[in-house]
Amino acid sequence: MKTITAGFFLSKLSGNSFVPLLAAVGLLLLAASASAQSPTGGTNYGPTYTPLGTWSFSDSYGWTSDKGYAPVSFTNLDYSYLGDGASLVVDTNIPAWVQYNIYETNGLTNLTVDTGTVSFWFAPNWNSTNAGGLGPQVPSRLLEVGSYTPDSSFGWWSVNLDAGGNNLYFMAQTNDLSSNVTTYLSAPINWTTNYFHNIVLTYTSTNTALYLDGGLAASGAGMMVFPGTDVLSNGFFIGSDSNGCNQAHGLFNTLITYGTPLDAGTIQNNFSSRFQFYLINPFNYPKYSIVPYSTDPANDLPYPSSSPSWFDVISGAGYLQYLGASGTCVTSSNVWMTNVSTTVTGSTLTFNFSIAGGTYGLMYDVFATPALTSPLTNGIWTWLGQGTTCSSYSIPGLPRSGAVFFILGTPLDTDGDGLTDAYELLVSHSNPNVVDTDGTGMPDGWQVLHFGKIGNNPTSDPDQDGLTNLKEYLYGTDPQVSEGFSIWTSAAN
Repeated sequence: MKTITAGFFLSKLSGNSFVPLLAAVGLLLLAASASAQSPTGGTNYGPTYTPLGTWSFSDSYGWTSDKGYAPVSFTNLDYSYLGDGASLVVDTNIPAWVQYNIYETNGLTNLTVDTGTVSFWFAPNWNSTNAGGLGPQVPSRLLEVGSYTPDSSFGWWSVNLDAGGNNLYFMAQTNDLSSNVTTYLSAPINWTTNYFHNIVLTYTSTNTALYLDGGLAASGAGMMVFPGTDVLSNGFFIGSDSNGCNQAHGLFNTLITYGTPLDAGTIQNNFSSRFQFYLINPFNYPKYSIVPYSTDPANDLPYPSSSPSWFDVISGAGYLQYLGASGTCVTSSNVWMTNVSTTVTGSTLTFNFSIAGGTYGLMYDVFATPALTSPLTNGIWTWLGQGTTCSSYSIPGLPRSGAVFFILGTPLDTDGDGLTDAYELLVSHSNPNVVDTDGTGMPDGWQVLHFGKIGNNPTSDPDQDGLTNLKEYLYGTDPQVSEGFSIWTSAAN
């Protein structure tokens, strides 16, 4: 999950007039009539899209798709429990590949190359060179149809990385013998080992777009060059080229293909609803290692030598409903709400607004309170959801009586405890400069993730599995789910 925190600025109403806050603290707006109660009603996630094919990679023996279709061929693959369930691993020093049909014998199409969407999660087993690592060290294929040829004599369609792991590309060739490669788009990346990223590519005859972790990263021209039917009959490959070389050297999870382009709101909502499952998986902590059990002689259970590497805790669309791009996009070191309006339906009110300024691709939190206090942090604030700049949103189901003030927060997390400064100051009322505000040995973010609040007893055992809350944190287990016996067995062996 992911919170966005307080970078406190001025509010901007529709038009150009700025309204200063009590102490220029926060981005604050008065929405005509509403109270601080949680909005009522469901969340609208936009259009419904039907996938062509899905691959969760839960079948680590036959690597069948979720619809039960077997691959054409595969070799030298591995699996991992990193990610959301099992992941496909393509990472060897010998040829390794998995090949799937584009067209199944019953007429089903698994992938379209002229119009559609591909979405998948990928975690590298390397650091980008611009992050101090070596990168994959070869031009790496993430998803590929056909084969690159110097004279463009065959046909090629590829989502790939450079050898340093610093750029992601979408490229294609046809078989026109022109020796040309069409690079539809590219985006810079800075990736680290075992950290999953959501990659979504949409493409039509008029435009192409690449989304990384829910945000638009690059856009390009429409699809005009792609392989012919003879090449498509050979299927597609994940994590390598057709010879098992140019490997991505990483993990793949939850591949989904569509015959139509997904809209930006759906892509953002899909990312927000799933990425916490990649980040909160205890196996995803590369720093998690065991030291001799004598460090805990009372229970003969080993402690990890370091705490798990952390992640953001509060994220997602929440009560915000995405309305679309807001038109003219303005980025700035400040961020504000604009295009503010309200609509009334019966006994409820809908608050409409756009987010402007800020940095494209970052997520900004929306908080609300029924009354202002001095200072603002003494008030009772509620987190409502996240949105991106240059986008418009609505918050429906607000009661018409009373008043509500809104404030935006930025992604600053000074102490790195998984809660942004805004969330700590406004909602949890914890110290944004201290990882463990209450001194229990359990980070503030971990407590909010598992208990919804800070100030939990480190010696209690709510799931009665023999592990105290503190030990559950140290072992990376869930204090609300009984796991003690499995932890004991794993440690004893």
